[in-house]
Amino acid sequence: MKESVFQPILGAFGEFGGRYASELLHRPLAELARARKEILPTPDFQAELQAELRRWAGRPTPLTYCSRFSRDIQLEVYLKREDLLHGGAHKTNNAVGQALLARRLGKQRLIAETGAGQHGVACAMAGARYGFDTTIYMGAVDVERQRPNVRLMELCGAKVRAVTEGAATLKEAINAALRAWTEEATVAHYLLGSVCGPDPFPSLVADLQSVIGREARHQMLEAAGDLPDALVACVGGGSNAAGLFRGFAGDPVRRIGVEAAGEGLHTRRHGATLARGRPGLLHGARTYVLQDEDGQTRDAYSLAAGLDYPGVGPEHAHWHETHGAQYVVADDEEALAAFEHLSRREGIVPAFESAHALAFCRRAVREGSLPRGARVLVNLSGSGRKDLPTYFARYADRGDHL
Repeated sequence: MKESVFQPILGAFGEFGGRYASELLHRPLAELARARKEILPTPDFQAELQAELRRWAGRPTPLTYCSRFSRDIQLEVYLKREDLLHGGAHKTNNAVGQALLARRLGKQRLIAETGAGQHGVACAMAGARYGFDTTIYMGAVDVERQRPNVRLMELCGAKVRAVTEGAATLKEAINAALRAWTEEATVAHYLLGSVCGPDPFPSLVADLQSVIGREARHQMLEAAGDLPDALVACVGGGSNAAGLFRGFAGDPVRRIGVEAAGEGLHTRRHGATLARGRPGLLHGARTYVLQDEDGQTRDAYSLAAGLDYPGVGPEHAHWHETHGAQYVVADDEEALAAFEHLSRREGIVPAFESAHALAFCRRAVREGSLPRGARVLVNLSGSGRKDLPTYFARYADRGDHL
């Protein structure tokens, strides 16, 4: 892909990351970078943030050992229950933190994008709590397949703008949100939902999501008496995985990110950016991108709207190249089987996104990726309630795939 014509700020993650953005966004991005360094770490801000996460969002989220699911797949599986966070997903951690920063910066409006709708719900709820006028951009395809979340956003007072350009999914929603922020940067904060986009967003979002890993590490030591052998999380942009992995920095545990292969890597409808992409520029950062032979960004596909993204967070690109984490894929059929399996054996309904991480676990012993009896911590990043209309309309008659 062609390099930006604007002077970049180089990446925070080796050769990946950076601030390849319009000159109109240089000032608000610099302002946000200063806020991350000068406001976010202060005791005063951290006290406010932790109080809100505890009293309003419901932290800490519990750790659940899945005895029946574990017995079925010959692993010891623990779930970090971000599905139980207020709003139904890990996205609330980031939305609360950025909204509080925006208030400190004197902003009046929030602009956000969303794919699966969980980030949109979190932003709408945070906007209502902190008194922001909130506008959320969402691909028209995702508006239709995530209708319950659209209604939740609107109920909380947010305006949802359907984006019809291109594939009308997450990539186009981010494009629209960045354009809107360019026009309103003096009064609005762009509350980006994942560890992608121009600097400082990848680092800022990972900072705010690292609460997942910090909590989970303490909970694993308390529940199992030891660290897990492996951490497993789904990866689209990759915020839930980054949040989990960062909490175990320096620990001798495997880090496994599971990308969405869509209908399969050898079909025309797939995702899996790290498996099939190559380095390029997307949404203001250098990272891995799904591209055609001419360097044009290709559309990604997954039944999970939150994994329907042709890029990945630049920190994941760095971990991929430096072997700081391992990345594997799971396709739609595997994810659906895992979605059904956990629901029927544990009474926990995972989001389609999280089901990709569970899908890897289901095959890990059989394919030799993990030894029998390995202790695995899976980040259950969201609840599957948002996916029930899609599941029952399209997939419930597939027969027994367990």
